[in-house]
Amino acid sequence: MNWLSPRRAFLLAAAVPAALLAFGYFLQYVQGLQPCPLCLVQRGFFYGVIAVCVVAALHGPGRKGTIAYATLAAIVAIGGAATATRQVWLQHLPPDKVPACGPDLFFMLENFPLASVVKKVLITGTGECAKVDWTFLGFSIAEWSLFWFTLLVVYMIWLATRSTRSLPAAA
Repeated sequence: MNWLSPRRAFLLAAAVPAALLAFGYFLQYVQGLQPCPLCLVQRGFFYGVIAVCVVAALHGPGRKGTIAYATLAAIVAIGGAATATRQVWLQHLPPDKVPACGPDLFFMLENFPLASVVKKVLITGTGECAKVDWTFLGFSIAEWSLFWFTLLVVYMIWLATRSTRSLPAAA
């Protein structure tokens, strides 16, 4: 019997972003760090990975299902990695090149068309996204987020390729 069944593998994959989100909420509500718009977008991608992995764990897929779920989770994690990469890039800009700070994400979502909010957050960026409020081992939250999204993508690729060799073909 394989100790890392698809159910367990996907539960493990869901536990990682859940723990990261819990730590993010700790930093926000206990330490008082307010997330920037790009941080909130990254949280959404972590929730997306959790959702895909929990559905996969509940389904308990066979080979094809494992490949499908792992591919979907990897795509969501790639979106998170792209967002984190954007924030890391903003954090490494010279101070005179950092975009001006604008309104927070919730204000923009309530008062601006969605297309302009997406452009402001993902394309233009804001000055608050370039600010580094917390580090661990010399890396910012965005850099750690990029690391974990990348690790999740690699894990999903491993899970999909592993399933092509070891699981039954059903679902």
